[in-house]
Amino acid sequence: MTTIKRVFVAASITLAALIIYQWGHIDGREGKPSIVIAESIAVSSSVPSTVKARERDYYSPNSEDLKPDEMRVIACGTGMPTTRAAQAAACFLVELGNGDKFLFDIGSGSAERISSLQIPYDYLDKVFIGHLHADHFGSLGELFIGGALMGRQKPLRVWGPNGRAPELGTAYAVQKLKEMYTWDLAGRVGLVDFRGYSIEVNEFDYTAENAVIYQVNGVTIRSFPAIHSLDGPVSFSLEWNGLKFVFGSDSYPNKWFVKYAKDADLVVHECFVAVPDLVAKMGFTPEQALVVGTQIHTAPEAFGKIMQEIKPRMAVAYHFFKDFDTTAAINDRIRTTYDGPLSLAEDFMVWNINKDDIRVRMAVVEEHTWAPPLASKPALPQKGDTEKYSKGMNVDMKSMGYSDFIKQGRWADVDEANRGIYEEASKALGRKFEYPSQ
Repeated sequence: MTTIKRVFVAASITLAALIIYQWGHIDGREGKPSIVIAESIAVSSSVPSTVKARERDYYSPNSEDLKPDEMRVIACGTGMPTTRAAQAAACFLVELGNGDKFLFDIGSGSAERISSLQIPYDYLDKVFIGHLHADHFGSLGELFIGGALMGRQKPLRVWGPNGRAPELGTAYAVQKLKEMYTWDLAGRVGLVDFRGYSIEVNEFDYTAENAVIYQVNGVTIRSFPAIHSLDGPVSFSLEWNGLKFVFGSDSYPNKWFVKYAKDADLVVHECFVAVPDLVAKMGFTPEQALVVGTQIHTAPEAFGKIMQEIKPRMAVAYHFFKDFDTTAAINDRIRTTYDGPLSLAEDFMVWNINKDDIRVRMAVVEEHTWAPPLASKPALPQKGDTEKYSKGMNVDMKSMGYSDFIKQGRWADVDEANRGIYEEASKALGRKFEYPSQ
């Protein structure tokens, strides 16, 4: 036998032995290698070319229909008041098997996460705000303007608490938000389908305990007081089809949460960065860290204590930067007071919930998204839109559009190039598009 043949045979025997050993150990049948090899061939030839969506160990948006009795919760923001690329601020999306969708908080940076899910914006018209810190409603403007631009053709509806003074309530904040966008809105009204460029505010009493603030289509959402910074913050519960989701927003542990979150299926409650990391990572003084980490926010040990009391099917801790050198400390501190099911949340974590099981995975999303599919047919601007939608905008209608001064600055030499685009569209679509007179 030649040297080359010897090498080939030896390599073949080694490869066969390796296959026998590996397949035998995987299947736990080390004593029957011949059967293992035969089965490995059979298995490889019978593996389907596609895998059923429900067998995936990750979630891919728009690839899995919810069952009629199922709830899905997606973390669209889990981080700190100081946002970063890895984590947006507070935002959780709840999707139900009846087709309803709800956003709880809409913190800074969360609009990009929502966009990555590619959900038609007509379905994202209900936002529940726990309190008015920027990291809990800082992306409301982006959802308001951007959502309308990307296909929402109905008003954005917002629920949020009042305050001890009118200026400290949700209605005041949203009104000022709309005023901030006066120039933006004035430049669009009369030019685009304007149905989505409005906000409806539903302000409720922050002191009400377990009060029903929404009840439609078998879904009941309640609010109860929270303790955070000033009077006004609230927490929420959503009940549907025998399932219960609770969202704490931000809150120091309190008696209302213990009472109204009891035995819920999924409970999301803040769990702030451990005090030593506030000093080491954020430059807090020890005095500041102790106050912020234990009195304004909920410390990991306190999070565990409250979860041990209410005993949810799954406790979800959020509102910390989830890093390789912080996560273990938070987990260990929680485990000093809580021994139940636990998720340490990060952006795009997904929970599928039914009466028998809670499945936890991560979503795999595309960052280079465009507008999602439309849920309803777009429309051209309607006559009277300018007058209808300009009410309350505190702007003189004469200031709409371009002034003569700006019109005189147009460069006429570009008209020929632009007319070509109109002609191209006319030929492609079989209808005449007239180039506008200036």
